[in-house]
Amino acid sequence: MMPWLSVQGLRMSESAFGFEQPEHSPGFLLWQTTITWQRLIKQALEPYDIAHAQFVIMACLLWFEEQQIVPTQILMVRQTKLDKMTVSKSLKKMAVQGLIARVEHEYDTRAKSVRLTDKGKILAGTLVPVVENIDKQFFGQLNQLDQQDLINVLAKLIAPC
Repeated sequence: MMPWLSVQGLRMSESAFGFEQPEHSPGFLLWQTTITWQRLIKQALEPYDIAHAQFVIMACLLWFEEQQIVPTQILMVRQTKLDKMTVSKSLKKMAVQGLIARVEHEYDTRAKSVRLTDKGKILAGTLVPVVENIDKQFFGQLNQLDQQDLINVLAKLIAPC
């Protein structure tokens, strides 16, 4: 037997997996659910030349504006759970597209405030209902109680992050 074919510590009759079926793994099911949902979002955003991460940033900026919160790039990282590099690259691309503006923060000179431009607000206002409709259809397969349970479970999973 070739060394790369053997699994150290396992007898040939034992499985490397902790689940009898892939569908019994919550991680695998979450992965499949996420990929399926993201595919729908990506298809809807493609005609607008906006990546999913960019949409999430735009939607958060729109929400912050409605709440009268002036967000920084670090706040965007915390809110979206995207990594710093993805947020930074997305913001740079969106600035070139004329969708966002980055200006000196009013109180912290080390930070940049981020806001949607008028063009960005129009696009975000167009896309939020599109994405929310996808969510409504995708998660509408669950009844209201199951949807609320799912929200509660997902919120518990990301709370420590």
